[in-house]
Amino acid sequence: MTEITVYTARRIHTMNPSLPQATAVAVRDGMILEVGTLETLQPWLDAHPHRIDDRFAGKILLPGFIDPHLHPTLAAILLPCHFITAMEWKLPDRTAAPVRGHNAYLDRLKEIEEALTDPAEPLVTWGYHKIWHGTVTREILNGISRDRPVVAWQRSFHEIVANDAAIDWMGLDRDELARHPQIDPDSGRFYETGLSVAFAGMQDYLLSPERFRHGLQLTKQAVHFGGHTTIGDMAVPLMDLEREWPALLDVIEREDTPFRVQMVPRGVSRGGGLGREAENLAEVQALAGRSSHRLQFHKGVKLFTDGGFYAELMQLLPPGFIDGHEGEWLMPPEVFEGLARTYWNAGYRIHVHCTGDLGVELALDVLEKLQFERPRFNHRFTIEHFGVSTPEQVRRVADLGALVSANIYYVHELGEAYWQHSIGHERASQMARLGSLARHDVTFALHSDFTMAPALPLNSAWVAVNRTGESGAVLGPEERIDVERAMRAITIDAAYILGMEHEIGSIRGGKKADFTVLEADPFETPVEALKDIPIWGTVFEGRPAPL
Repeated sequence: MTEITVYTARRIHTMNPSLPQATAVAVRDGMILEVGTLETLQPWLDAHPHRIDDRFAGKILLPGFIDPHLHPTLAAILLPCHFITAMEWKLPDRTAAPVRGHNAYLDRLKEIEEALTDPAEPLVTWGYHKIWHGTVTREILNGISRDRPVVAWQRSFHEIVANDAAIDWMGLDRDELARHPQIDPDSGRFYETGLSVAFAGMQDYLLSPERFRHGLQLTKQAVHFGGHTTIGDMAVPLMDLEREWPALLDVIEREDTPFRVQMVPRGVSRGGGLGREAENLAEVQALAGRSSHRLQFHKGVKLFTDGGFYAELMQLLPPGFIDGHEGEWLMPPEVFEGLARTYWNAGYRIHVHCTGDLGVELALDVLEKLQFERPRFNHRFTIEHFGVSTPEQVRRVADLGALVSANIYYVHELGEAYWQHSIGHERASQMARLGSLARHDVTFALHSDFTMAPALPLNSAWVAVNRTGESGAVLGPEERIDVERAMRAITIDAAYILGMEHEIGSIRGGKKADFTVLEADPFETPVEALKDIPIWGTVFEGRPAPL
């Protein structure tokens, strides 16, 4: 029989209310046997060969951090890009300094272009946002280069701006582009479903084996650096599963990968869903056969309502946007309803991308219909992102038994910008209203949607507890939550969102031996410093993995 390993620590926060704290945990074959103290564990130690591992004697153990909505394939495509962003980004291989202002953005773009030695190499950048960088168009990018393909990927990932050389490089027909409702050939803008058209032209470059594997390696480092032991890939595939899957197996399904990924399929093939609901269901069901140890397909599916939050394409109830522009649907409402009904009746856990309050309204209206037609208990219907919402919608979420997986980082990066430029102070300050969810006892998790936010659960918890904008001002103080709830939102409640709470998310006998190891106790650290707690590393299925 395998030897028992007992890890001792200064304190273990189990996230199990029945035994909230401990100082020792016994592990065998990747599973937790029991948690408590050396004294309470003694019957196990008397009966079986064991060793005491005290490397964490001065450290804090929590359940392994969980991000239920992090896109490793999206990150693998973006991390090799040139980052030109309004905020500083600390990446596995570099730090990208913040760039603000239209001229500064173009200067940086030109600096990168002139540094490229291969005249045929495409220049693909990520992080553009008009609030910080002004308007960028096809003609402006032509001014950077008329010969080199130049692509400015918007901060949301939901849209790009391309110069003429990039449109030619993609092999796109301009007459056909003009007929697409979410492509503007004059400005070179491809957004929402129009981005799929650009994907088709760029995927040979973006998914080239060397580039994509390098991006996955960087993503793997970023995930581990954040202290994760489980993440959810919320919308599989990103472009082409047959090209993405071999690299995922090669990079992630390895003994040196200290985390697992729950692969949540998109519920519709790119290209449509109306009238093809049964076909889409069959495609999703077939993916279960691909499951491996670290890449797992459970019975979850991803659907979409409205457009990207960073792209300011969310669908809003009145009074809408200050400048009067309209949001976009990622799925026409009738397509969303038909697909939701199909997956609901098949017993799937449905995750719905909702960024604006009109998008949330659509999701809740459909959920209410489905509950009337075919009631389900413990259905785990989850609102993903939860940018703009109303207090009344929170009550409906609770009444309908729904869950929320929120991107709280919106408050920090976008709260003040959207107050001043997009939707006004009232709605911007109340984005991701976690306090209201807590008051209505709605289970919620925190996610990064990486690269929409840094892949750092403690950073997300810091925003949730403090709600400070980029200037340091507190936005929506009534929507703050306490540290206990924030820690639950990156451990046991995140596990619940993924339907994995019986396996992970807390430290108790019978669960996987996944721990995040901290140098300081988040329950004793001043809330302003939560994000700065050093992470030693993780323990994944019983095996220590230092950073």
